[in-house]
Amino acid sequence: MSFRKSNKISLPMLKILILSLFLFLGVIVFAQQDAQYTQYMYNTVSINPAYAGSRGHMSIGALHRSQWVGLDGAPVTQTFNVHSPIGYRGVGLGLSIVNDKIGPTSETNFDMDFSYTINLAKEARLSFGVKASLNLLDIRFSELNQFAMDQTLQQDIDNRFSPNVGAGVYYHTNKFYAGLSVPRFLETSHFEESSLSTAKEQMNFYFITGYVWEVNQFLKFKPTILSKITQGAPLQVDASANFMFNDKFILGAAYRWDAAVSGMVGFNISNNFLIGVAYDREITELGNAAFNDGSFEVILRYDFISIKNNLKSPRFF
Repeated sequence: MSFRKSNKISLPMLKILILSLFLFLGVIVFAQQDAQYTQYMYNTVSINPAYAGSRGHMSIGALHRSQWVGLDGAPVTQTFNVHSPIGYRGVGLGLSIVNDKIGPTSETNFDMDFSYTINLAKEARLSFGVKASLNLLDIRFSELNQFAMDQTLQQDIDNRFSPNVGAGVYYHTNKFYAGLSVPRFLETSHFEESSLSTAKEQMNFYFITGYVWEVNQFLKFKPTILSKITQGAPLQVDASANFMFNDKFILGAAYRWDAAVSGMVGFNISNNFLIGVAYDREITELGNAAFNDGSFEVILRYDFISIKNNLKSPRFF
């Protein structure tokens, strides 16, 4: 763990703190099974397979998130996804790769999404989706074993494999959307021989919704909500408000209930290409720590929009 030079803490003490943080996060892992995003409104396919293909064309996205910058071993997440409708009417397919690191652990998910969409009205669509996942888990206990208190945690874990499945439903019009999903149904326990609950997965239930108001011809306003329910963990609610100016510049703010406040900036370089940046600041005691400089997130999204779609402006969700 690296601190600013003004913090005079010995190397052994730092390692003890790393271990303590790792073990603590293992106990509360139920609270954050899946990777956490501030710009979830641009990364919906990662949590809801029914979103795959809903943009009406192929869409590619990449995201990087560094959480609690300044704290060595803090969570770092990268995602890549591509999804598109395919030739058969109503069918969408998607592929996502999510790599999540925290301390000595590294977890990679490979997700395949399938969706089927029903047209309810001229502008209303209802989609059903399923997700098939492959999970690879690495834990380098060798980095901590000189301080390890549990004798069962002495051997590194390399590419431990576990499959999973999930499902979701997603409804949208040209201004409103709402979705329910459970990305992973199977509750896998990676340490049956240990008293620690580290890496024990539980189902996360997601609800997402948003609405786009056209204030005038130059300004759009979109409030969104993402909530997550997990057994044994507090309810997580993210609420955000974004303004789009002249279909180009996006400015917004977000609040994660009892956890963090965020600022967001986005820019549509073209009708195809979006770049977004977010900064989070913890409102818990962790936010006041000298080594925590907040969390940063960058997202890039490219849409392969064909001229025949007659798109007048970039879609806001």
